[in-house]
Amino acid sequence: MNSNTTLEEVWALFRETDRKIKDLTEQSRERQREAEQRQRETDRQLRELGKQIGGLGNKFGSFTEGLALPSMEKILRRQFGVDTIAPSIHDDRFELEVPDDFQSRRFDRRVAPSA
Repeated sequence: MNSNTTLEEVWALFRETDRKIKDLTEQSRERQREAEQRQRETDRQLRELGKQIGGLGNKFGSFTEGLALPSMEKILRRQFGVDTIAPSIHDDRFELEVPDDFQSRRFDRRVAPSA
């Protein structure tokens, strides 16, 4: 600023600076809104991907179970004398402890879990 700048010119510079600050603030807000929208879309896509991966895991588990079940049924019937096999029954409350020397034991009694 030179010494010949008038008070009116100074006020004009302040108004221009104020306008530029407001413009930059609005641009910043708009960028923030866009970033939040992109983040919401990314979150949605990740949830969807998680569901798809979970579904693939379930399908792979079912496929593997289908491959192993016939052999497991034979082993359970022949070696352990199991009469009924129900591979689709689930109970989150049931826990089974298997002894370390399980392979060497022969079981004569069959015990069903209590409810």
